Amino acid sequence: MNRLNQRDKRALLILAAAAAVFLAVHFWPSDGFLPSSFRTVQVEEKRLARLRRLAAAAPERQEILKRVQADLTAREKGLIQADTAPQAQAQLLQVVRRLADSQQPPVVLRSTEFAPVKPFGAAYGQVAMTVNLDCGIEQIINLLVDVANQQELIAVTGINFGTAASKQKTVPVRMTIAGIVPLKLVPAKKEGMAF
Repeated sequence: MNRLNQRDKRALLILAAAAAVFLAVHFWPSDGFLPSSFRTVQVEEKRLARLRRLAAAAPERQEILKRVQADLTAREKGLIQADTAPQAQAQLLQVVRRLADSQQPPVVLRSTEFAPVKPFGAAYGQVAMTVNLDCGIEQIINLLVDVANQQELIAVTGINFGTAASKQKTVPVRMTIAGIVPLKLVPAKKEGMAF
């Protein structure tokens, strides 16, 4: 017959104490520190007053929510709306070409490169393109101002100047322009293979 030695008895006592603590914590009431049968009238009155304050603030919070949603809707009108990422890139290219053609004299885009669509924060995506062009300094400044004044949410995210050609008084420029798109156009990340 197996008899428990002193060490096993102590282990069982510690296990029983741990189980009692676990059960007490697990089944303790979540409303407060006392079970409802031990609550006083003053505690319940304070709880009722707090709930009334929260209920009174609800209409104000609804109004604030409506104003914020209206503001967000107005701001999101500038998103580049497209069904696919290549369509968004094409729309960004159209906007940049329109701006370049509106300069006096018109700026000629020598080449364009598109970057893949990537996340922009948690709720949007970013489509970007890099353009190479040759133009005068005043045209560059006017182009930068025109980009900032567009209704579309676009911005110049990078600009590099080359050395100026002395006879033509033009400067080679490499400019990166990005636009904000809905998050649905951002490709989902592919899970890497585990080794």
